[in-house]
Amino acid sequence: MNANFASFLYLVSGILFILALRGLSHPTTSRQGNMYGMIGMGIAIATTLALATPSAGRFALIVLGLLIGGSVGAVTARRIAMTSMPQLVAAFHSLVGLAAVMVAAAAIYAPESFGIGTVADIHAQALIEMSLGVAIGAITFTGSVIAFLKLDGRMSGKPIMIGGRHFINAALGIALIVLIVLLVTTETKLVFWLIVAASLVLGVLLIIPIGGADMPVVVSMLNSYSGWAAAALGFTLGNLALIITGALVGASGAILSYIMCKGMNRSFISVILGGFGGETSAIADDGIERTVKQGSAEDAAYLMMNAQKVIIVPGYGMAVAQAQHALREMADKLKANGVDVKYAIHPVAGRMPGHMNVLLAEANVPYDEVFELEDINSEFAQADVAYVIGANDVTNPSARDDKSSPIYGMPILDVDKARTCLFVKRSLGSGYAGIDNTLFYKDGTMMLLGDAKKMTEEIVKAMDH
Repeated sequence: MNANFASFLYLVSGILFILALRGLSHPTTSRQGNMYGMIGMGIAIATTLALATPSAGRFALIVLGLLIGGSVGAVTARRIAMTSMPQLVAAFHSLVGLAAVMVAAAAIYAPESFGIGTVADIHAQALIEMSLGVAIGAITFTGSVIAFLKLDGRMSGKPIMIGGRHFINAALGIALIVLIVLLVTTETKLVFWLIVAASLVLGVLLIIPIGGADMPVVVSMLNSYSGWAAAALGFTLGNLALIITGALVGASGAILSYIMCKGMNRSFISVILGGFGGETSAIADDGIERTVKQGSAEDAAYLMMNAQKVIIVPGYGMAVAQAQHALREMADKLKANGVDVKYAIHPVAGRMPGHMNVLLAEANVPYDEVFELEDINSEFAQADVAYVIGANDVTNPSARDDKSSPIYGMPILDVDKARTCLFVKRSLGSGYAGIDNTLFYKDGTMMLLGDAKKMTEEIVKAMDH
């Protein structure tokens, strides 16, 4: 294939990737965005194969790899529950990081296959780019594995603090710089694998101290890392598609991380250096134990059926209980009774950006009923009922009222301004941030303690009486 024509096809695939990102920015265009992305990736893969012109045997191996990987991906996509999407994304990020390491290793061991010549022919700039790519890839791999384990409940979601972790991280960072210099000057494979080993350890140490409350930022951050790893290797291998794709993923992930941090009033550095802290007991911030008003499904049904406006606030508790379908059924009954129903989504609700939007879309909740924080927060004061289903930290008034709170300044959904706040939760325990929610003790709050799905289903039944 002509090199100029290949560059044109890579440019086309890049444009399709940009259109994919644009389409994925809104639920109504997400399917179209996915289609653009798949077509763009198909063009990029076909162009790369045409440029490489592999032998029949190697081409068969490549096709076999595509078939195996595609089959695994298709089966996984069909079987995975929407509630498990955050850990699936983390797992995919780990594979991207591992792929970056493997590609860099292939370039070191068989540079002639990439048109580089020998290792000695790889110039210093390319070796630096390769080192950065493999380091970021290895950090992404182990960091994503830890994120997957935390999100999947196989590891505690609480911050796991390691003594002297900042010193260890700094030492590993300095060691990586030294090793990169050594790789450029010595061009030895041992140094390459030392870079990989140090980066793998650093990836673990960076993510382990981060608590579950910061997981949305971690997911978007790892997404950005995987993109930069691909872009760095793209420069080394002279592959325009890798450069474009990696830069798009890296930049979009970085922007998303910034948005998430802003939504939590957290600096990016503070997230990297560790989580909020451990769990606290369910007492008010002044240390005085308080009583809560506990209600039943019948109470909730009566209040909502006699309301004019109800705003539903979904959170991770809804995802765990898989209550989105019951929630939509409840909303349908309210609308049939003439009640104005809207959904309010906090930017960091759930365990990854857009988690709640995906779950509501699965339950066929109309897109025009779902609103982001900045678009609906002013409406809580006019709402008769705010129905909070498992959204703990993002509704905590301490973030607005208590300057001593670790989450002070974080934008929250002002559910406490509604006439009545119905809060569905298993217990009065603190959320993932490990901070007691003062909303539980406010006069206008009624706690509906129990499983989110079961409680919502009971409310639906009570509405029929």
